[in-house]
Amino acid sequence: MKNAYLIGHITVRNQEKWAEYRSKVPATIEPWGAALIFRGKLCSVLSGSHEHNDTVVIRFPDLKALNNWHSSSAYQALIPIRQEAAEIELLSYEE
Repeated sequence: MKNAYLIGHITVRNQEKWAEYRSKVPATIEPWGAALIFRGKLCSVLSGSHEHNDTVVIRFPDLKALNNWHSSSAYQALIPIRQEAAEIELLSYEE
């Protein structure tokens, strides 16, 4: 089985809504065997361009779990909060 990773590139627009969203995401990933690997702020762009200033990386046991989490009713319920809170690009990768 190959691990899969969700990488989110984020620009927060509303700190209160973002805090609400962030507080609710862990409960949605737990049933899928996922773990937060990294959350950080951009220090500098060393090559090319990048518009977002925050990044998150979440590891899932496989791509199916990642996709099932993303389409789950628990996570889908958070999307309106996320859309109010930030501009986000979510990407999936597989090892």
